[in-house]
Amino acid sequence: MFFSGHIGDRMNLRIFLTIGMTGTGLFTSLFGIGYWANIHIFYYYLIVQMLAGLFQSTGWPSVVAVIGNWFEKGNRGLIMGVWNAHTSVGNISGSLIASYFLKYGWGWSMVVPGMMITLVGLVLFMFLPVDPESVGVNKDEDQGVLPEKIGTGVTKPLLALKINREKESPVGFIEAWKIPGVAPFAFCLFFAKLVAYTFLYWLPFYISHTAIDGEYLSDVAAGNLSTLFDVGGVVGGILAGHISDRLNARAITAASFMYCAIPALYFYRNYGHTSMTLNIILMLVTGMFVNGPYALITTAVSADLGTHRSLKGNSRALATVTAIIDGTGSIGAAIGPLLTGYISTQSWNAVFTMLMAAAFVAGLFLTRLVVAEIATKWQDSRRGLTTSVRRTHAVEV
Repeated sequence: MFFSGHIGDRMNLRIFLTIGMTGTGLFTSLFGIGYWANIHIFYYYLIVQMLAGLFQSTGWPSVVAVIGNWFEKGNRGLIMGVWNAHTSVGNISGSLIASYFLKYGWGWSMVVPGMMITLVGLVLFMFLPVDPESVGVNKDEDQGVLPEKIGTGVTKPLLALKINREKESPVGFIEAWKIPGVAPFAFCLFFAKLVAYTFLYWLPFYISHTAIDGEYLSDVAAGNLSTLFDVGGVVGGILAGHISDRLNARAITAASFMYCAIPALYFYRNYGHTSMTLNIILMLVTGMFVNGPYALITTAVSADLGTHRSLKGNSRALATVTAIIDGTGSIGAAIGPLLTGYISTQSWNAVFTMLMAAAFVAGLFLTRLVVAEIATKWQDSRRGLTTSVRRTHAVEV
């Protein structure tokens, strides 16, 4: 992902996404073809899966860059919070599609999704506008800019916009790390995704091995119940985006959600087994607080930092910044489930203690940014109060 974001800012995102999606479809299908080809070589599946992951890594930095190009900072949180619901919908629908075709042979569970993503990649290639300029719209104005007819003697805005965009030089990998806020949010996401992906991979297993109201659920029932964590995540992503827009404070919102996730995790572990109703409520609340900041950071925050004022209007840093933040988070997403595999053999209490500690550390990484946002809010309120007093005095005079 680190490299894909770097490349994404240096080529057309529509072409880059198409290559990534068709490559993902190809290698996912090749994995499934092993079923009919009767391939039983371990390294075949290892290499094919690694190549599929390589092409999949082009997706997130590119799509966040595209959405970031279309929406300004003021309303980006809510819009991208709603948009980010596709992640949970994809998780749920992908599992359902794979499980449906499993009865025809496990190869179909790989080939059908592979064909679907390839088809969508081709549709994207034909129709995706990567930014307003690509369709002749100036996003700084309320009305679109229409190309003028040739021969009218008026300069062509599309050509001018294209020339201006070409003058922007892509931001380097090290330069992107130096953008204020990138490193704190990247390391915060490391621990946020550690918690989120531990739940994603281990929650069905945990539910099936924990008696709820004195009864153990089947593997299928546990898997279906665990999808409610994603439902809570959708609500959390939208809520975090909306709150951060209203407050104009991304760090305060993300840190608050991470700190609220600590008691949510505690209550789910200690009281989730009491009854099915309480388990569902606590799972939804936990999903909301865990996935809320994760969704906010990987979308609106990444887009904000990719268009930071220190870049002086250069928009060719979006994919690189998104890749740095989400790539760092993905390392945590790999480490969390791995550690859980070892720790769960000793105690599930220890697993939840690890998750609560990770949520706390995630919030700590944003401390400096939170303090800065609070100081800004305080200064703004003081200025507003001073202005109000002056106006009142002027009216009295």
